[in-house]
Amino acid sequence: MNFPRKYDLKVLLYIALFGVILFFWGLGDSGLIDETPAKFAAAARSMSNTGNWLTPISNGIPRFDKPPLIYWLMGLMYSIPDQSSWDALGSLSARFPSAVSSLFLMIVLGDTLMRWPQKNTLSPYRTAVVTALAFALSPFVMIWSRIAVSDALLCGTLGICMLFQWRCYVKPFHNSWIYAWIILAFSVLAKGPVAIVLTLFSLLLFGLFQRDLGRLIRVLKPGYGLLITLLISLPWFFVEYLIEGTVFLQSFFGYHNFQRFTTVVNSHQENIFFFILMLLIASLPFSPLLILGVFKGGIEIKENLIKRNNKPSESLLFFSIAWLLTVFLFFTISGTKLPSYWLPATPAAAIIIGQTENFGIKSFKYSRSILNAFWYLTILIIFLISIIFLFPTLNPDLSLLDKINDNEMKNLSTDIVESGILLRGGICLLVSFLIAIFSKFPFRNSLLNIQIPIFLFNFLTFIPLFGIVDLHRQLSLREASEAMVNLRKKNESLAMVGINKPSVHFYTNSIILYESNTIQNLVNLSERLEFEKRIGWEGSKIGKAPDSDSVLVLIDNDTSEIAHWKILDPIELGRFGIYNLWRVDRIKLNQISNTFKKDLKIKSNWKSYNPERY
Repeated sequence: MNFPRKYDLKVLLYIALFGVILFFWGLGDSGLIDETPAKFAAAARSMSNTGNWLTPISNGIPRFDKPPLIYWLMGLMYSIPDQSSWDALGSLSARFPSAVSSLFLMIVLGDTLMRWPQKNTLSPYRTAVVTALAFALSPFVMIWSRIAVSDALLCGTLGICMLFQWRCYVKPFHNSWIYAWIILAFSVLAKGPVAIVLTLFSLLLFGLFQRDLGRLIRVLKPGYGLLITLLISLPWFFVEYLIEGTVFLQSFFGYHNFQRFTTVVNSHQENIFFFILMLLIASLPFSPLLILGVFKGGIEIKENLIKRNNKPSESLLFFSIAWLLTVFLFFTISGTKLPSYWLPATPAAAIIIGQTENFGIKSFKYSRSILNAFWYLTILIIFLISIIFLFPTLNPDLSLLDKINDNEMKNLSTDIVESGILLRGGICLLVSFLIAIFSKFPFRNSLLNIQIPIFLFNFLTFIPLFGIVDLHRQLSLREASEAMVNLRKKNESLAMVGINKPSVHFYTNSIILYESNTIQNLVNLSERLEFEKRIGWEGSKIGKAPDSDSVLVLIDNDTSEIAHWKILDPIELGRFGIYNLWRVDRIKLNQISNTFKKDLKIKSNWKSYNPERY
């Protein structure tokens, strides 16, 4: 069969349109999510406002957990004039790099599958769309493409780098290998040295699976390539070290990279099977097809190891399995485990899922019953998810929404049901199920036909859900932040007690002192107001400046009822959801703090080294 190999711009435009709707629709309509996205956004905006594009600074403290690329991209968005008119909440600028990264990766995925159709491909164009959608419709991709963190940027740059590596292996042309290593440098500047590790191990595994490691090395020139990557990415690390010293090395390399890999950080401890679960969840509802693709690919790899017979141009399945396996193994042995760590594997998973549509009896070498079993399992999953979404409307007693136990979102389940988004989502999934049940696998358009209703599900249900959650979780914080700005005296400091919400710093654009609810934290707050120094702010003695004898405190309801906070006799300035805004007399605060230090032998610990500060 002669496959059409001509580059088709129209197909890429269709893919881009799907991506724009999924990743950009309503992107700035909801506020920033606490905690991490607000820190990224604040640091990026600080770069734009201060002109310091070297060191990310959030809440007056250097932020060394990630390299600067994500901050630079966000900061460029914050530098666009007239922000308040087109990005009133500041969330569009912060989320834009994540959305763009996923969109570009979708396009490169589609382009790759069109240019190099794999074995038994019925329609390169359809497979390109199916693969791009398999990536975009992943629950993980949908989530992280619409929040302001660096994970989608890593996934996008690393994914494009990997695809360029494979394309160069298949069809090398003059200096084409350079482009992949340049993009890898951007991955390093997005998340750090993990990008290099994942790339090299993926290429090594692929070379072994393909039994063509020598040619792979000759074509990709990893020695020169790594040199290019390091020449582009290392200067920032070097300059940052010269300016910030060992605290940068200890924080970025010591804590956020080495320690996170070797030990458990922030209680993110999971068992060895954690990423098996992530693999299944991230590819829903097509997880069975991913398993099918890996199974078939594993059989072909085994055969190729015995008798080398796989052409470079038909090796994308091998490459994707090596890529997926590398991410799985690397983060499985990591001490700290988070769902976002699986995101770099989602493009590989999408390729594998896309290839299953082309599996036939002749190519599979097993009975049709096995193919059908995986297909019907996929259908069953779609049906079960549709029922989960329909039940809250049909029978509220069976709703899983009642399991939500969050003081900030007490009425969330009711509002979600009343909004109708669950009903719309359930209907979309039910349509997908009905289409699938009457389709045979493998069958022309099978996957694409059931992907379209799932696309509508994301558009009609998933995207609007951000807005509903925002009204419950973030609106009160924005209102409280506005009140703090309006009611603040000239030299009055700001604090938040009980719950750490970095978005308050972002929305007030002021330094916020965060403390927990214990007696020790009360002592900490008293001392910090007097002695702590941050970039752009420093504590002061009572009476040193006008209006410095009080502090505005945003405190949650539960903490406000604790005895050692109630005895502060605050002036209540307003209530915002579960939060109260207090004006606290610093003289009273200091007296109570001194009493606790004397009578209860309480000592402050705010000066102790805390790597999470950086």
